[in-house]
Amino acid sequence: MIGKIIGAFVGDKVAKQTSGVGGATGAALGVVASTVLRRMSLPAMIALGAGGYVVKKLIDKNEQKKSATAANDTDQTPPATSKAPAAVA
Repeated sequence: MIGKIIGAFVGDKVAKQTSGVGGATGAALGVVASTVLRRMSLPAMIALGAGGYVVKKLIDKNEQKKSATAANDTDQTPPATSKAPAAVA
Protein backbone atom coordinates (compact mmCIF):
# COMPACT_ATOMS: atom_id res chain seq x y z
CA MET A 1 0.00 0.00 0.00
CA ILE A 2 2.77 2.43 0.90
CA GLY A 3 4.60 1.55 -2.34
CA LYS A 4 1.51 2.45 -4.39
CA ILE A 5 1.19 5.79 -2.62
CA ILE A 6 4.87 6.59 -3.18
CA GLY A 7 4.58 5.48 -6.82
CA ALA A 8 1.54 7.70 -7.32
CA PHE A 9 3.34 10.67 -5.75
CA VAL A 10 6.46 10.20 -7.88
CA GLY A 11 4.35 9.62 -11.01
CA ASP A 12 2.44 12.84 -10.35
CA LYS A 13 5.67 14.84 -9.95
CA VAL A 14 7.15 13.35 -13.14
CA ALA A 15 3.92 14.05 -15.04
CA LYS A 16 4.08 17.72 -14.12
CA GLN A 17 7.49 17.95 -15.81
CA THR A 18 6.41 15.98 -18.89
CA SER A 19 4.27 17.52 -21.59
CA GLY A 20 1.25 15.55 -22.71
CA VAL A 21 0.75 13.68 -19.42
CA GLY A 22 -1.58 15.03 -16.75
CA GLY A 23 -1.22 14.70 -12.98
CA ALA A 24 -3.81 11.93 -12.58
CA THR A 25 -2.39 10.01 -15.53
CA GLY A 26 1.10 10.28 -14.08
CA ALA A 27 -0.14 9.06 -10.71
CA ALA A 28 -1.78 6.05 -12.35
CA LEU A 29 1.40 5.32 -14.32
CA GLY A 30 3.41 5.53 -11.10
CA VAL A 31 1.18 2.96 -9.42
CA VAL A 32 1.39 0.65 -12.43
CA ALA A 33 5.16 1.09 -12.69
CA SER A 34 5.70 0.24 -9.03
CA THR A 35 3.54 -2.87 -9.38
CA VAL A 36 5.35 -3.99 -12.54
CA LEU A 37 8.80 -3.39 -11.04
CA ARG A 38 7.88 -5.38 -7.95
CA ARG A 39 7.01 -8.41 -10.11
CA MET A 40 10.03 -8.21 -12.44
CA SER A 41 13.14 -10.30 -11.97
CA LEU A 42 16.52 -8.68 -11.36
CA PRO A 43 17.91 -9.55 -14.84
CA ALA A 44 14.80 -8.04 -16.44
CA MET A 45 15.23 -4.84 -14.42
CA ILE A 46 18.89 -4.60 -15.45
CA ALA A 47 17.98 -5.18 -19.11
CA LEU A 48 15.24 -2.54 -18.92
CA GLY A 49 17.64 -0.02 -17.37
CA ALA A 50 20.37 -0.74 -19.92
CA GLY A 51 17.88 -0.46 -22.78
CA GLY A 52 16.63 2.87 -21.49
CA TYR A 53 20.21 4.14 -21.21
CA VAL A 54 20.99 3.12 -24.80
CA VAL A 55 17.80 4.73 -26.14
CA LYS A 56 18.57 7.97 -24.26
CA LYS A 57 22.11 8.07 -25.68
CA LEU A 58 20.79 7.52 -29.23
CA ILE A 59 18.19 10.28 -28.85
CA ASP A 60 20.84 12.69 -27.50
CA LYS A 61 23.20 11.80 -30.36
CA ASN A 62 20.50 12.42 -32.98
CA GLU A 63 19.56 15.77 -31.40
CA GLN A 64 23.22 16.78 -31.36
CA LYS A 65 23.56 15.93 -35.07
CA LYS A 66 20.44 17.93 -35.90
CA SER A 67 21.64 20.96 -33.98
CA ALA A 68 25.10 20.74 -35.57
CA THR A 69 23.66 20.58 -39.10
CA ALA A 70 21.27 23.43 -38.32
CA ALA A 71 24.19 25.55 -37.10
CA ASN A 72 26.17 24.75 -40.25
CA ASP A 73 23.22 25.59 -42.50
CA THR A 74 22.76 29.05 -40.98
CA ASP A 75 26.45 29.95 -41.41
CA GLN A 76 26.46 29.38 -45.16
CA THR A 77 25.61 32.14 -47.57
CA PRO A 78 22.72 31.46 -49.93
CA PRO A 79 23.62 30.50 -53.49
CA ALA A 80 23.81 33.28 -56.07
CA THR A 81 20.72 33.38 -58.27
CA SER A 82 22.01 35.79 -60.88
CA LYS A 83 24.40 34.85 -63.69
CA ALA A 84 25.29 38.48 -64.42
CA PRO A 85 28.82 39.60 -63.56
CA ALA A 86 29.21 41.48 -60.30
CA ALA A 87 29.30 45.26 -60.58
CA VAL A 88 32.72 46.76 -59.92
CA ALA A 89 32.64 49.89 -57.81
